[in-house]
Parts: sequence; structure tokens; C-alpha cells
Amino acid sequence: MGQTLQARWRRRAKRLAISGGLETASMLHRLGAIKSARGRGAIFTLHHVRPHQSKTVEPNAHLEITPEFLDAAIRVLKAEGYRFVALADVPALLADPAETQPFAAFTLDDGYRNNAAHALPVFERHGVPFTVFVTSGFADRTHSIWWETVVELLNTAQKLSFDFGHGVETIDLSTAEQKIAAFDRFCTLLPGDDEAAVIARIDETARSNGINPLGMTADLTMSEDELKRLANHPLAALGAHTVTHHALGYLNEAEAQLEISMSADRIEAMTGRRPTTIAYPYGCSNAATPREFQLARQLGFVAGVTTQPGVLGPAALAEPFGLPRISLNGLYQRRRYVAALASGIPFRMMR
Repeated sequence: MGQTLQARWRRRAKRLAISGGLETASMLHRLGAIKSARGRGAIFTLHHVRPHQSKTVEPNAHLEITPEFLDAAIRVLKAEGYRFVALADVPALLADPAETQPFAAFTLDDGYRNNAAHALPVFERHGVPFTVFVTSGFADRTHSIWWETVVELLNTAQKLSFDFGHGVETIDLSTAEQKIAAFDRFCTLLPGDDEAAVIARIDETARSNGINPLGMTADLTMSEDELKRLANHPLAALGAHTVTHHALGYLNEAEAQLEISMSADRIEAMTGRRPTTIAYPYGCSNAATPREFQLARQLGFVAGVTTQPGVLGPAALAEPFGLPRISLNGLYQRRRYVAALASGIPFRMMR
């Protein structure tokens, strides 16, 4: 129980710290402070866009925003003077000193079906281009989405047996706090060197508890036919997001290159158009390294995005294959936070 309470307080403390930082940044932005922090523009990252679906525990809530908040975010950026551009155009815009108007690009990771059902109508309403990064193993129903599988397990099971690296143990899931603590334990295992093996254990545990991981993939993500239809929309583009969604930085170079190239090949086979942009799975510094940036460059992409937070400053021009993005986080769905994030002030404060 002590570990469960510690995990609960860590999460609460983190949320309070982030909220406090965003409120401070929002105030500074309204006062017109640190205008130089904005840079040339921003790339926003989303995952799920859908009406909120309440569950017993929602450890992935940060990966989900409502269509109403997406609409509000776009309206805020319009009021702030941003123009909306396709991600593939960002490197050229960064390289053009005559481009002085701030710009914003929208990206959505993993290829969730709600991107077409709920995000697309919002983008259409405002004429905003966007890029959906497709994990081809999800589209082909050959790979599971472990973070979705784990949440389904936690919301249905009262106890769970799993090997977290020291032999099989049984953990109690009677309370929401215990479920959240268990989710945190799964997150310590992934990403990592043995990602495929850990996911295989998660999938087996799910099946033994009556959950079909690949069925969940099929329920949540777009199929080949759906992706073809989306790719034909004038505002939409598809980008590569590997085959398996494994962290590239933990793979050897040949494996990482295959993940990238085969993902692009599959999207081209689906749509007839080869993707020119890539999002590295997880996108953190140990999963998306300079080696991956060089691989993307060699394989003919024009831009690559990480999940490292930030706006598009001089570093983005120097390395268009390691671009930062700003998460529209489902835990902080307030209009003033969108303006604060786009201002770049929170990232200046983090230095």
C-alpha cells in the first residue's frame, strides 16, 4: 500500500507542477513577456480525439482530447496570428528568412479511427492540414497496442499475475490506486531492450483474462481501406510510424532501418504515395536518437518529429529530422494553456 500511495502522490505532484507552470506561462504571455521564446512556430501532437469515455482508471488520459478542445485550440492559434501548414512544408518554411508569420502544424500518432471520425470534421471546419502517423502493424492487425491492452486489463481484473522481471507475482487490483500503481510498473518496462518479449507477455496475460489484444487494435485503429480514404482527403497526409511501434533507439541499426523503410513501403502500397515524414515511436531522447535522424535522412524523408517538447527555433532548422512537438495533453484542456504553450514560454522556463 505504501508504494501505491507514493505513486498516487507522485502523479498528483506532477500534475500540480505542470498546471502551475502553465498558469505562470499563461500570465507572462498575456503580459507580453519573453516574446522571443515563441520561435518560428510549433508542431502539435495528438493521439485520440473523441468524446470523453469514463473508465475506472484512465492512466492514458493525457493521450486523449475532445473534439471541442481541438476546435478551441485552433481558434486560439488563429487569434494568435498563426497560419496552418502541412508538416512536410515545415523544413522549407524554416529555411526561408522571408517567412515571418508564425505557423502551426498538426500531427496525430498511431492511426486511431477517431482521428477520421472526430478530428477530421474539426480540421475541415477550419481548413487545417494535418498528418496522421501510421503504425503499419496496427493497420494490418499484426501488432497490439500494449498501453491500451494494459488499461483494459486493469479496468476488468481484480488481480493480475505477471512477471515484472523477478518472477511471476500476483498483484491486487481491488482499488483504483492499485490499478494506477500497476500501470506505472508496466511503464517502467517499456520501452526497453526486450520490448517485443514484454509485449508478448502482456498479450498472453490479456488473452488469459478474456481480452483479445489484436481485436482491440482492430477496434481502435484505421484499416487499410480507411487509411486509403483518409489519404485522399485534400487536408490529410499519412506519415510513417514504423511497423511495430518499438523504440528505434533500442534496436540495432539494421533493425531500425527496416522498421522505418518497411513502414514507408506499406503506406505507399496502401495509398500509392510514399510518406515524406516520420514520427519516431515514443519520441523520447533514448528512443529517437541522432542515428534515427540520419536513417530518416538517408531513406528520403523530408522531416522527422520527436516528442521532445518545444517550439521551432534555430535548432529545428539545423536538424529537421529531430523536430520537437507540443503535446495537446488531455489533462490540461484549457484554452489559455494552448496560447501559453505556443508562446514557447513553458519551454524557456524548463531550461
